[in-house]
Amino acid sequence: MVLRNLSRAGRWLMPAAWAAALLAASPAAAVVKGVPEDGPLKSRTLMVLSEGGGVCSGIVVARNAVLTAGHCASEGRAVRVHFRDARGEPVLLEPAEVATHNGYNARAIEARQRSVDLALIRLAAPLPASFQPATLSSAGLPRAGSPVSVYGWGVESEGRPETTGTFRRADLVTVEPYGPGKILLWAADSFGLGKRPGAGVCHGDSGGPIARADGAVIAVSTWAKGSGKEACGLYTQGVLVAPQRGFIDGTLSRWGLAAQWR
Repeated sequence: MVLRNLSRAGRWLMPAAWAAALLAASPAAAVVKGVPEDGPLKSRTLMVLSEGGGVCSGIVVARNAVLTAGHCASEGRAVRVHFRDARGEPVLLEPAEVATHNGYNARAIEARQRSVDLALIRLAAPLPASFQPATLSSAGLPRAGSPVSVYGWGVESEGRPETTGTFRRADLVTVEPYGPGKILLWAADSFGLGKRPGAGVCHGDSGGPIARADGAVIAVSTWAKGSGKEACGLYTQGVLVAPQRGFIDGTLSRWGLAAQWR
């Protein structure tokens, strides 16, 4: 019943079933040990909620298009884009269309196979003017040790789903290995460099931006690795956007839209 009600309008106050998703632990990969961020990327990043309690982040690439991780918008689950309006009221937008990269493999991790974990969401109505499209980087794979920042709306610390919903940033450096075909970016906290837990993406940050110092988005967060029983804190992994220009530009062109590249 909730989903049928939602389908009748372009914007909605958040019903209880979707509000619960913000408080649920998510299988998606927030910036643990990060800091609250109010810079330009905050108005270029929002939340992507999926039926069953999934929480992800998403990158605005056009006034009515969002780039996110494939696992955040696939498998036939109902998806809503979430943000708060000027009065602080929660809003949910229904997708008009979802395009998942044809190289996305939902079983890639357990099968140790390659996957291009990306999806684009076209909204039925434009986002408010307070949102601006992010600039995507056309640069290739950065050298090991290059500084990058990760952003997301996920948890502040693992095991505390109630901390979801604050936009955070953590500053990392790129590390090897890069993965097959150089389509993936790996990063870690310079404090531990993958040997000791530090900052990185975690539950709720999948689909969020990994960006250069100039704010251009170089990759989309898709996965995290932790130490021992922890799921996060050692490594952050993302899909590089430059090698996927064909998918991104081709899909947006089909929708009559265009991405900004630098």
